[in-house]
This record gives sequence, C-alpha cells and structure tokens, in this order.
Amino acid sequence: MVARPPVADTSVGRALRVVEVVAEIGDGVTTKSIARRLGLTLPTTYRLLATLVDEGYLVRLREPRGYGLGYRLGELARRLSDQLAMPWPVRGVLHDVHRAAEGAAYYAVFRDDLVVIAHVDDCPTHSAPAAMRVGQPVPAHAVAVGKVLLAGVDRRRLAELLVEPLRPLTGKTVVDRAGLVRELERVREAGVAVEMGELLPGRAGLAAPVRGNRGEVIGALGISVTGSDFALRRAGLERVVRDGAARAAHALAERSAAG
Repeated sequence: MVARPPVADTSVGRALRVVEVVAEIGDGVTTKSIARRLGLTLPTTYRLLATLVDEGYLVRLREPRGYGLGYRLGELARRLSDQLAMPWPVRGVLHDVHRAAEGAAYYAVFRDDLVVIAHVDDCPTHSAPAAMRVGQPVPAHAVAVGKVLLAGVDRRRLAELLVEPLRPLTGKTVVDRAGLVRELERVREAGVAVEMGELLPGRAGLAAPVRGNRGEVIGALGISVTGSDFALRRAGLERVVRDGAARAAHALAERSAAG
C-alpha cells in the first residue's frame, strides 16, 4: 500500500535516484560508486551531482571524502513535519498516553491515499520503531493505526486503497485481502485495532479511532510496545488508548469550536 512508484528515466528522475543512493549509503559515497550503482556514465553522474550540490540537496565532504545529504533536505523534512503538526492539546494527550502505557504513542492520519504519522511521543526507554516517524507513510495493513483508518472508510474507498498487493513485512503480516477485510470488520465492531508482530518481530501495537463531530474517523491514536509487554498488560493498554483517543477527539472539537 505504500510502495513507491517507479522513478521516471529523466534528468529529474536520475537526480532523485542519486539522492536516494547517497541516503542509503551515507556520507562519503563516491561518484564512481553512484555511477556503478545506477548504471550511469561518469560524465552524467558528475553533472547530476554538481546540480544537486548547487541546489543544496547534497553536499561535497572533505572527510569522509565524497558526497552526503544536503541540509535543504532537512529543511523540507521540517516543513512537512510542520504541516502535519498536531495542536498542542493533542500533543499533550499523546504525552499522557506515552507515560501511562509506557510505550511510544502515535497519531496517524490519511494524507491522500497514504497513512502518515503526524505525531510521535516517545523516549529513550520507550522508543518508536524507525518505521514509525513523523511525516513517514506506514504500511496501513500492518500497523494498528493504519487498520483503524482503513476500517473508518466505506467499501468503495477501501477497494481503491487496496488496489496494490499487500506487502509481507514479517511472517505474521496479513497479505490476503479478504482476510484483511474481515479483520477490519472486527476493528469496526470492537472500536480498537491490534497488531502482533506484523510490522516488526517482537513488537505489538494497539490503536483506537479519533472521531470528528459527525462520528467520522479523522485520525488514529495508537501505541507500540514489546510483544511480551502487550500480552501482560493488554486490558490496561486498551483502556489507556481508548481514553486517549476520546480525549484527542474532545480537544480537536474544542479547537474547531473556538475557530
């Protein structure tokens, strides 16, 4: 559901692939390495690198000698985070959920056809998985917050969202479309979604819908804990998440009423 479309074989497409290679390899990647990885000629690679450095998307490093990601990318990431930013009252609710659940807390929303993390509240002791970061699309079929949001749409919209094959992330990921649809029915009835090792082995998640004034699902509030912790404290964690989702809905309604 979150598979990226292929990059066009144009100058812009090749430049984007260069940035991705630098991001994957890290600081100090050489021109020859990039050209070899992408099947480009050295002159073409040099031209692309020069443009990307001039525009701030890459930097040329002295130590380690080679190229690295540029600071303009950080600026763009901050702008995306700002655009997705949740109101302070909702952030406060996420912080309370994090502390009460002793696990990373999330707020997720639809951004067009993708489920995106809008806010994370975690700490070094209860850190968020790398796959769950602000501004990052997540595989909705494999995470509790995604299941909540999928369960909140009508059948026609759900069919549109499930056009692409469901990607297996672990041996427990639900990849059968009919099986996922049945699970979403259970989520609607129970008012809560669960993931058990479907995104990452040994991790569990639980989420509840945040509803708007008309009862529609406008977001999902969830937590991530270890699988063993989830098994021991499931009932208590569910209460924390349901209460947090209700409080977030109330905070958003008050903010909307205040204009």
